[in-house]
Amino acid sequence: MTTIGVEEEYLLVDPVTGLPVPKAEKVRKAAGLEFLMGDQEVQPELLQAQVEVVTPVCGTLEEVGGHLLRLRHAVGAAAEAHGCRVAAGATPPLREKRPVAVTDKARYRAMLSQAPQLVAEQLVNGMHVHVAVPDRDAGVQVLNRIRAWLPTLTAMSANSPLWDGHDTGFASWRTVIFGRWPVSGMPPHFHDAADYDRRIRHLLESGVVADTGQLYWQARLSERYPTIEVRCPDVQLRVDDAVMLAGIIRALVDTVLAEAEAGAPAPEPECTPELLQAAMWHAARHGMSATLIGPDGRPRPAGDVVHQLLRHLTPALEASGDVRQVTALAQRLLRYGTGADRQRAALASGGLRAAVDLITGESVTP
Repeated sequence: MTTIGVEEEYLLVDPVTGLPVPKAEKVRKAAGLEFLMGDQEVQPELLQAQVEVVTPVCGTLEEVGGHLLRLRHAVGAAAEAHGCRVAAGATPPLREKRPVAVTDKARYRAMLSQAPQLVAEQLVNGMHVHVAVPDRDAGVQVLNRIRAWLPTLTAMSANSPLWDGHDTGFASWRTVIFGRWPVSGMPPHFHDAADYDRRIRHLLESGVVADTGQLYWQARLSERYPTIEVRCPDVQLRVDDAVMLAGIIRALVDTVLAEAEAGAPAPEPECTPELLQAAMWHAARHGMSATLIGPDGRPRPAGDVVHQLLRHLTPALEASGDVRQVTALAQRLLRYGTGADRQRAALASGGLRAAVDLITGESVTP
């Protein structure tokens, strides 16, 4: 069975004001997990009001869900001990006028010098799914073949409609914020791993990006692990929604690997770069509330595109034993909406306080 791992980023907020608070290092040290994974399960992020958790390598979705729930509980308890709360929202509903300090690392200080306003507005939290691939050439084939589905994943995961005390009008404002970095958005098409490595080398030689960590494509090859890393989802309100996305992404990787091995052509030229970019913007804008641009480049109701994706992935989901769980969770999403929909409902019924309570109160919900 193809192995997977998940990274989640969270905000730390004041329980009274709902504002982000710079307590990441205290929370990270208090989480009590350093003895389990060599201090790797809870990691610092760019800004001191953020933490990241990293699951071990998992073989099943049950393992993914168990580890995420354990990590959320541990970080949540550590946050409570230091007078703050963990928020599983991809953007903060409220921000201080003064920027949150960066974590004291050389690369983060360099990023602040390079782009101070972008860093100040980088209070955004994603979910990154690593899926094992046989080698880098296979990973490039996966990158080329999953691009047409990344907007659908973005729409399904949308959980960042609020910013600076108001509704942005976007379901995933995080996607827009991340799209302002020099190397971001949709990954380009690559011929093979050698082409990928050559073009990355040229980017690094240009000096515009300092390291491969600043390749903010929505999907990329991992430089540390033999995986492809899908980075487009917002962090999820609930663990089971994160599990659903992990299952879909693993099945998508397994499906396109099988297609590549069978010699099936990649979906070009229907998915041209400009159409892919427009499809991603449209997904970030509307989430699941309107149409999505399907892999054929045509707009259709969002629910129809999700059902098309599930049909496309059924053989892989059946092979991994995930079809019932993933399908049931996807149907729940279609019925009750995304995290963005729920945040907007909370905002409408109870104002910003209710929206903050939602993203903090559901962070440890299965």
